[in-house]
Amino acid sequence: MDGRIGTVTLPTKTQIRLAPKVVLHDHLDGGLRPTTIVELAREVGHTLPAEGAEALGRWFAESADSGSLERYLETFEHTVAVMQTRAGLVRVAREFVEDLVADGVVYAEVRYAPEQHVAQGLSLDEVVAAVQEGLEAGVAAAERPIVVRQLLTAMRHRARSMEIAQLAVEWRDRGVAGFDIAGAEAGYPPTRHLDAFEYLQRENSHFTIHAGEAFGLPSIWEAIQWCGADRLGHGVRIIDDIEVADDGSVKLGRLAAYVRDTRIPLEMCPSSNVQTGAATSIAEHPIGLLTKLRFRVTVNTDNRLMSRTTMTDEMAALVEAFGYGWEDLRWFTVNAMKSAFLPFDERLALIDEVIKPAYAELIAG
Repeated sequence: MDGRIGTVTLPTKTQIRLAPKVVLHDHLDGGLRPTTIVELAREVGHTLPAEGAEALGRWFAESADSGSLERYLETFEHTVAVMQTRAGLVRVAREFVEDLVADGVVYAEVRYAPEQHVAQGLSLDEVVAAVQEGLEAGVAAAERPIVVRQLLTAMRHRARSMEIAQLAVEWRDRGVAGFDIAGAEAGYPPTRHLDAFEYLQRENSHFTIHAGEAFGLPSIWEAIQWCGADRLGHGVRIIDDIEVADDGSVKLGRLAAYVRDTRIPLEMCPSSNVQTGAATSIAEHPIGLLTKLRFRVTVNTDNRLMSRTTMTDEMAALVEAFGYGWEDLRWFTVNAMKSAFLPFDERLALIDEVIKPAYAELIAG
């Protein structure tokens, strides 16, 4: 694209990279550098499906392009395999922050499942400590200010969610902002982990739930009305509860109306959703209609390695598909910052002192 639609100048990718961005849905084990995977795999003796960083990067992207969430999730076997030592976790977390800074991110919540990183003898507590050490090292070395928090994820097909929820509460004043569950939705409803969510609510703790990605409205309904999710991870299938008539008029079902009325944030990941078959293309992604209807939409990367993406790429793709301008990108960014699992005064400071002033300059040209 040439940066223009008619007489309206649109943000370019170079400009977008410099704009402050907020990411709420970004998996630590989905954002490794291919070179790091190759080097760590050599150290731990793990066999990779491709030789060399360039070929490995292609393999991840091609495998993730299958249109199946289950196949998409299989790629994580190789990233998780090289994240089983303290040194490996520290390195991955530090580089994760470095890549976020290069992408213009000013606030990030980084999620991963501690239970997947204990195969070589680390305790759950040691896993969280190693990741925190790496994140803090990345923040300390950053050329521009960035705030990064952990989200501890439990796997929905396993039975350790209470243990991980307790771990999140234990670490919440030491870098952990909240809790999440992830994994294949079909056959593993969030209500299987109801005791963990009830515990988190009693502890006044924040949590998000992967829901409405590969499975439909029942998953979203359970996540909100049974489990009490603060945010929805993806939530793209809420579109199934919205009717658009031939004349363009829109009618929201009860669940969609509730989600919009109560401002429940949707952690939308456009490129990832196309890869897993939740959307057919960026241009046809429900984010367009949901944004028009003013749901609490946020833009995220999900897994930067598998989708070969960045926050800059995601926003640039939306600009190209929908003609969004700086006001729209600011709206997505403020939405995300409002929805962060960070104390209100800290959220407000980032919005008023960092995000809005930067976008004001960009809008002014």
